[in-house]
Amino acid sequence: MNFHTRKWIKPEDLNPNGSLFGGSLLKWIDEEAAIYAMCQLEAPRVVTKLISEINFVSSGKLGDIVEMGMTAAEFGRTSITLKCEVRNKITKKAILTIDRMVFVNVNERSEPIPHGKTKIRKMDEKLENLG
Repeated sequence: MNFHTRKWIKPEDLNPNGSLFGGSLLKWIDEEAAIYAMCQLEAPRVVTKLISEINFVSSGKLGDIVEMGMTAAEFGRTSITLKCEVRNKITKKAILTIDRMVFVNVNERSEPIPHGKTKIRKMDEKLENLG
């Protein structure tokens, strides 16, 4: 699992119980996963097709630093399937897991198009085709 993005839990990210609001976390995950999918596919446009069961394992608290991990699990003709884990950066305790997030490569009319990828890219490899 590649952990790249970190977020600091601030007061505006909390729910009425004083823990990390799931909606804020899901927004962060969807954005991070889309960027990861774009990098893997070397494509400027992807759309979220499916997010499987979301398993909230533990809570994030004010001041915690969380990190989001993504890994490519499968390539389809026009899609990529990712796995996701969010964990506390310091304790490494899991906060959330998602087994399947599917993103589809699309053209400027939002129509699915083949991407031609079959191999996971290391995220530090040069990205040339996103512009």
